[in-house]
Amino acid sequence: MAEFLKLKKSNCKNCYKCIRHCPVKSIKFSGNQAHIVGNECILCGQCFVVCPQNAKEIADETERAKVLINSGAPVIASVAPSFIANYDGVGFEELKSALKKLGFADAEETAVGATIVKREYERLLEDEHRDILISSCCHSVNLLIQKYYPMCLPYLADVLSPMQAHCKDIKRRNPDARTVFIGPCVAKKDEADHYAGITDAVLTFEELTNWLAEAGVTLEHKLDKNDRSLARFFPTTGGILKTMQANMRSDYTYLAIDGVENCKAALHDIAEGKIHNCFIEMSACAGSCIGGPVMEKYHRMPVRDYMAVSDYAGKEDFDVAQPDFITLRKNMEYIERKAPQPSEKEISDALKKMGKLKPEDELNCGSCGYNTCREKAIAIIEGKAEVSMCLPFLKERAENFSDNIINNTPNGIVVLNEDYEVQQINRAALKLMNIPRASDVMGEPIIRILDPKPFMDVQRTGRSLRDSKVYLAEYDKYVEQTIVFDKEYKALICIMRDVTEEEEQKQKKEDLSRQTVETADRVVDKQMRIVQEIASLLGETAAETKIALTKLKESMTDE
Repeated sequence: MAEFLKLKKSNCKNCYKCIRHCPVKSIKFSGNQAHIVGNECILCGQCFVVCPQNAKEIADETERAKVLINSGAPVIASVAPSFIANYDGVGFEELKSALKKLGFADAEETAVGATIVKREYERLLEDEHRDILISSCCHSVNLLIQKYYPMCLPYLADVLSPMQAHCKDIKRRNPDARTVFIGPCVAKKDEADHYAGITDAVLTFEELTNWLAEAGVTLEHKLDKNDRSLARFFPTTGGILKTMQANMRSDYTYLAIDGVENCKAALHDIAEGKIHNCFIEMSACAGSCIGGPVMEKYHRMPVRDYMAVSDYAGKEDFDVAQPDFITLRKNMEYIERKAPQPSEKEISDALKKMGKLKPEDELNCGSCGYNTCREKAIAIIEGKAEVSMCLPFLKERAENFSDNIINNTPNGIVVLNEDYEVQQINRAALKLMNIPRASDVMGEPIIRILDPKPFMDVQRTGRSLRDSKVYLAEYDKYVEQTIVFDKEYKALICIMRDVTEEEEQKQKKEDLSRQTVETADRVVDKQMRIVQEIASLLGETAAETKIALTKLKESMTDE
């Protein structure tokens, strides 16, 4: 399959929205990027529609159409009948005029081919008495059956699509012509590529709009009227049936089904043999072609779009010659799409990698894009998914990791909400404050266990408090307290480091130093007193000696 739906790798943000909306899970994730699995994709375009980053894009064939025009061969456009919904108030004649300005030799309505196709459906029911007949106009439905419901292939109408029937009719009438289909569908690009030689290029309405803008061609709001245009109803849900009403057989049930999930449910019933004598009009898009991917992404107005088609359609068939039914045959074979179903052991091992050790661990939340954990496990085995895509698993792992850190750190941690209520408290904080269980304080005001003022100051000023030494008198503990306010999560986080032992050691050192100084002072004082006493005694002795010597001197003088 050619790559008609492509990925802009730089845009992919791994949100998994595309795989959540992919009805057949044909997207794989590898290297943190989404990749479309071509042989499984049914080109419904839902990934293109829902991608919030516009990471999916449709292959543009504008240059291919320009090359055809420049080749010199007459290029005739086949315009899908949903154009009236896409280009509000613009009739076909006005659109044809604009296409001629771009270089097209002519333009016709694909509804002409739709008329041919619906007549063939009527013939199959009348002449061949098909038990079940599924319309083959929608290429995405055809791919769904070819790849996922091969047992229903015998019931799929082996008839060309309106695009193919019309392009073939154009080339029958104009043997040298080249044909370009213009519509709301990405799957038509693959259909044209696979069944080569019928449709030479396919443009979406978006591509045509850009081309018209580039060429400076403006579409005027002019409506024409053609009462022989009943097949213009084809792009609506039940539109095929509406064109067949005049020739419906009474012994058949006729119904229209849109949306891939509804189509899958019907195909499941058909495969189980629960449906008979039935003509089923199937469309992959909700609302049929007017809900096509390009229409849905840029022009999603289902009621207005249906009314636009209904008002523009005529009451009778287009005047077109019906070709021989042999020329309308189309062979649609089974398309092998995937590896064999993995074994139960492989699935079990993959589930264990996702942290799903027992059935109750399988949440089946769908956040990864798969409906069940088991489907996700199979996708991992097939190389389409990664274990990290399981958000509950990642959340649990992250929580366990953070819990391990918080509960094993020696620091006490308390988390409050904006109302100063305890939201989380770790083991170290419980031990620090002699609290038996976390449940005793969870949800309670912080004032029950700590002074709320520092928390209020931090929230009010927005300035963190860091390494503030606080004495918790009620616990007889000293802590270094850090309080920060997380503005994003509106949470106050308090980290307390128990410094009681350090403070006690410091106090002991201070006491010892003080005692040493006091002792030294006492020793010095005592020494000073001794010195003073010695000095006093020496003074007295010296005085007595002086007196004695004086007296001796006087007595010697007298002699």
